[in-house]
Amino acid sequence: MDASEVEFLAEKEQVTVIPNFSLDKVYLIGGDLGPFNPSLPVEVPLWLAINLKQRQKCRIVPPEWMDVEKLEAIRDQERREETFTPMPSPYYMELTKLLLNHAADNIPKADEIRTLVKDTWDTRIAKLRLSADSFVKGQEAHAKLDNLTLMEINTIGTFFTESLNHMYKLRTSLQNPEEGQSQDY
Repeated sequence: MDASEVEFLAEKEQVTVIPNFSLDKVYLIGGDLGPFNPSLPVEVPLWLAINLKQRQKCRIVPPEWMDVEKLEAIRDQERREETFTPMPSPYYMELTKLLLNHAADNIPKADEIRTLVKDTWDTRIAKLRLSADSFVKGQEAHAKLDNLTLMEINTIGTFFTESLNHMYKLRTSLQNPEEGQSQDY
């Protein structure tokens, strides 16, 4: 899975919009949306919220966690803890990117939010790299990746799987030296 596929999955997350138009309930395969009434908040998937925003048909309400004080607390907790802390959304990075790219005018203190989310991301990726380093140096057979988001796993996933494959091959060649010499690693 690549980053664009993770972003596609993130676009299914529900966000609140305040429409400036009227429309009865819309029946889609993925579920019913609406009804849409001016100035009445309604939950819709992110992909629809962005589409409506681009057509100037709504205002997007940022998620509850997309607040400077809450993000500062999340960033600070992530820096304090040795392990990965739970994120407010499994798609926090993708949601932030999409909302700030398409609806920054609807998000108070958008630049600060962008910086805080980036700081949190950088902290988590640094932890992930340290974990990967100790994983390889310790010649571990498995890794526990609690509280990682799909994008973070996607970032390091190939490295982990390749590392496990190489370590398995090395271990089997050490256990069976006569077989290991005939195989090309």
